[in-house]
Amino acid sequence: MSKLYTAKNLEAMIAQGQCLSTVPANAKLTPMARDIIRKHKATPGAASAPVAAAAGNSPRIHSPVLPNAVFDWTPGSDPKTAAELEAFFYSPEVQALKGRICGIGERIWNKGYVDGNGGNITVRVGDNLVLCTPTLISKGFMTPDDICMVDLDGNQVAGTRPRTSEVNTHLAIMKNEPNAKSCVHAHPIYATAFAVAGVTPPSCLIPEPEVFLGEIGFASYQTPGSPENASEVAKLAKKHQSILMQNHGVICWGKDVEDAYWKMENTDAFCHTVTITMQIGGPKQYSPDKLKELIEIRKKLGMPDHRLDELKECELCDAAAYTVHTTPQPGADCGCDLPTTGAVDEALVQKITDTILKKLS
Repeated sequence: MSKLYTAKNLEAMIAQGQCLSTVPANAKLTPMARDIIRKHKATPGAASAPVAAAAGNSPRIHSPVLPNAVFDWTPGSDPKTAAELEAFFYSPEVQALKGRICGIGERIWNKGYVDGNGGNITVRVGDNLVLCTPTLISKGFMTPDDICMVDLDGNQVAGTRPRTSEVNTHLAIMKNEPNAKSCVHAHPIYATAFAVAGVTPPSCLIPEPEVFLGEIGFASYQTPGSPENASEVAKLAKKHQSILMQNHGVICWGKDVEDAYWKMENTDAFCHTVTITMQIGGPKQYSPDKLKELIEIRKKLGMPDHRLDELKECELCDAAAYTVHTTPQPGADCGCDLPTTGAVDEALVQKITDTILKKLS
């Protein structure tokens, strides 16, 4: 059975002059312990295994590995009693995660992705437990003491401040997509502008969004925090890690809170680029076969992508290109004459199409 190393264990090893590379490769590390390993650029298990010579027979002291910030828990290990819940909520591992959530909150605030008390962040920490940001707080000025904890039904089980009302949308994503260990919701200017305009950015423009975002989803407008909004967004989570919420903002999910935040940043940068491109002549897309290569890279990285399974090659670059999402709202006070029943008004459809194409060009 692999041993669990905490930050205190590693600090004691450093004080005694021991090399952190002597930590076994299969050791379990708390989040704070991982931070210490990363800070010292140590590789667990490296000291006990022979280090191969690099090219040119040069010696090396490190075996580079990607950091892993995923919070892993043992299934069935959720705390059962109030005392166990308190011990877990204030444990070093969870305290470190609270600090990370506050750090991400500061980053989205500094980037101008949120204003006032906007946005919210969640991290799953158990079968039925999720850390979340509280309501009515600036995400740029949170402390670990502000963070709440809820169960997957949205019931608050820990935290001195009330949880955000929009946590239910995050929970719906997590219940529908088990790989979603963290969600970040914000209102970045350019991506939110696309959401308000009812437009999703096209495919086949920039390699990085295709690899790290995949196809961006679009959820029709529902009242924020409502069960309807949670349901609308959750059904898209299987196919999309970044989802524009119409007239609202953006929500992204990832394997950890940093990953979810990166996708938010990727989404807004992509929308920003497309916005500027439209002002200087319009984008020029690369071919579907090139997109296929990028999707394969994405899938090798363990990220979901439905396009190769559900779309023909000729549809890959066209299916999402300048997709305009419309939600007609007919009614006595609407002021528009859209038919609600009967045959399709071909002249009206053509008029709408011509208007959209004119605006896009």
